[in-house]
Amino acid sequence: MHTQNAQWATPVRGEGVPDGDVSAGRAAASGTLGAAARGGQRVVVPLPEGRVTPLRVDAQRNLEHVLRAAREVFGELGYGAPMEDVARRARVGVGTVYRRFPSKDVLVRRIAEEETARLTEQARAALGQEEDPWAALSRFLRTSVASGAGRLLPPQVLRVRPEADRGELRVPQQREPAPQLNVAQGAAEGSGVATLLSVVGQLVERAREAGELRADVSVADVLLVIATAAPALPDPAQQAAASARLLEILLEGLRPRA
Repeated sequence: MHTQNAQWATPVRGEGVPDGDVSAGRAAASGTLGAAARGGQRVVVPLPEGRVTPLRVDAQRNLEHVLRAAREVFGELGYGAPMEDVARRARVGVGTVYRRFPSKDVLVRRIAEEETARLTEQARAALGQEEDPWAALSRFLRTSVASGAGRLLPPQVLRVRPEADRGELRVPQQREPAPQLNVAQGAAEGSGVATLLSVVGQLVERAREAGELRADVSVADVLLVIATAAPALPDPAQQAAASARLLEILLEGLRPRA
C-alpha cells in the first residue's frame, strides 16, 4: 500500500527525456513535446498547474524503480539515508534520481505522503469492516506492521508527547530531523496527517470505551507500535517469526491490566 497522491511530489518538466538529452529537456521544459516525445509509448503525468508532460516507458520504469528503492532504503535506514543509497538500490545513476526528484526533500515528502495515505486506508478498512472494537484496532495494527508502512510515516508524526510529563519520544529509525517544509508543503502534509490521526483516533476511542484498551494508550502510542520493527535477521522465516512475536507482545501491552 500503494495509494499514490502527487500533492507532495514536484514533477520535473523534462522527465520524459532520456538521460543526457539536454536539447530535448529544454523542449519539454518549455511546454513543447518536440524531441522529448519522440520514440516509445508515452505515459502522461499531470503537473501542478494542470499541464502535462509525457513520460517514455523507460522513464516511467526508472521512476517506479526509484520509488520502490526509496521505500526499501528509507524503511530500513530512516529518512537520513543518502540519495546515493536509493540510486544504488534502484540500479540507476544518482543523476537519474535527481532528474525525477530535484531534491531529497521532494522524494521524502512523496514517500511519506504515500505511506500516510496507505495507513489511512488500512485504518478506514478496519473501522468499517470489524464490528468488535478490539478486533478493528488489532486488525489495523497487524496489516500496517505487515506492510511496513509505519516506518515510513512523516518523521514529525513520530515525535509525540502522549502525556505532558512523559517528555518527547523519538522512534530510532529516524536518524535525522525531518526536512524543512515551506508553508504550502506543510499545509499539504498536515492535511494527510490530520486525516490519519482522526481515523486512528476513532479506532482508539472505540476500543477504550469498550474496555478493551488501556485508558492511558493514545493515538501516538498506536503509531509507535506500527513504527517498531524487529531487528533484521538473515533468515526470512526467522525474521517473520520475530516480527510476529514482537507484535503479539506489543498488542498484549495495549490491553487493560487485570
